[in-house]
Amino acid sequence: MKRQLFAMFTAVFVLGTVALAEDWPAFRGPRGNGLSNETDVPTEWSPDKNIKWKTKLPRPGNGSPIVSNGRVFLACAEDAQGLKRSLYCFDRADGKQLWVQTVELEREMPTHKTNPYCGSTPVADGSRVVVWHSSGGLYCYDFGGNELWSRNLGEFDHMWGYGSSPILHQGKIFLNCGPGRKRTFITGIDLASGETLWETDEPFAGDGNQNENEKYMGSWSTPVIANVGGQYQVICTMPTRLIGYDPDSGEIVWTCDGIRGPKGDLAYSSPLILGDLCVTIGGFNGPGIGLRLGGNGNVTDTRRLWRNDKNPQSIGTGVFIGKHVYRSNADRPSVVQCIDAETGQVVWTGPAGGSSWSSIVAAAGNLYLTNQQGTTLVFQPNPVEFKAVAVNELGESSNSTMAISDGEIFIRTFECLYCIAEG
Repeated sequence: MKRQLFAMFTAVFVLGTVALAEDWPAFRGPRGNGLSNETDVPTEWSPDKNIKWKTKLPRPGNGSPIVSNGRVFLACAEDAQGLKRSLYCFDRADGKQLWVQTVELEREMPTHKTNPYCGSTPVADGSRVVVWHSSGGLYCYDFGGNELWSRNLGEFDHMWGYGSSPILHQGKIFLNCGPGRKRTFITGIDLASGETLWETDEPFAGDGNQNENEKYMGSWSTPVIANVGGQYQVICTMPTRLIGYDPDSGEIVWTCDGIRGPKGDLAYSSPLILGDLCVTIGGFNGPGIGLRLGGNGNVTDTRRLWRNDKNPQSIGTGVFIGKHVYRSNADRPSVVQCIDAETGQVVWTGPAGGSSWSSIVAAAGNLYLTNQQGTTLVFQPNPVEFKAVAVNELGESSNSTMAISDGEIFIRTFECLYCIAEG
């Protein structure tokens, strides 16, 4: 019976994808959900197997690579103090550096030793690329490396630094600006001009580092776009609640409480959405919630399906396939989990092989997860039981999420950028 269920699920998963090569132009891919349409992707590699090329990077960073129109982009600091923050552009064919644009800050901003500067992932549309350097500003370049515009969005001062990434939708940039002592807000910006279309503040009590109860606080969550009842919404997990915004005006359409946990008000991972189901998990062993999208105002009592008070540490984001969420964690010992999205029940738990900050990526019928040791676990999106496919070591630390494009995998470690391809 288990084999029949898995075979049926796999068929649905494969038929639901399109056998087309595509770019990976944003954090967690072209749709912001970690799902790739690629049908032929390597499952095995090592330092001397299936490495098409690798390029040395100047410093460690947690931001992920993206792939757009023959280019690979990533953000990287030039110094330990984060006074020089850069956007790098490489040729995807051979890893050759095509250009670099560097922004200089006047003073060092705080961060945590585990979160080096340039933890944000850029976003591109095939001709323009946008990168957020937090207090260093938001920048847009063409693919030749020419600056088109820049914006100073304010100073973001938090003891753990920054990490949210910009996303694109219908000519607009959406960005979770924070965390910070002075202000936290979501903004919509015109891609062509850099003009601010709207800003919506997220009120908070406390000093930005700690809430009114002297517990940690902050959101590093990257927003996602969802079609809710025929209307697009920008959905983001904030420190105490999940919020749906109108992408044209920035008005809050609905909120759902439940992210505040005993260790603080924290959100690291992005919301996971499939149809009208949504799952999001707070940080630092915080709560997880599931809900049916829709409604207006505070929908906690009317749309929320479940709330689990405590979860393994959630930093990277999982994937949502077939009404099941597959997620990893940064705890020790580290595990991967399959969760029933409608009930919040953990269906199975499997060994991850090491603590992970990266997000899970789904491609060609498998799931890929890179841990902090730079080892990638390949396993099946099986709603019945955990089943590993391969374990691939690079021997270099990594907190980044891989990009998959045209049958190739791009992985950023603390030392290098890798392109992995069969043969």
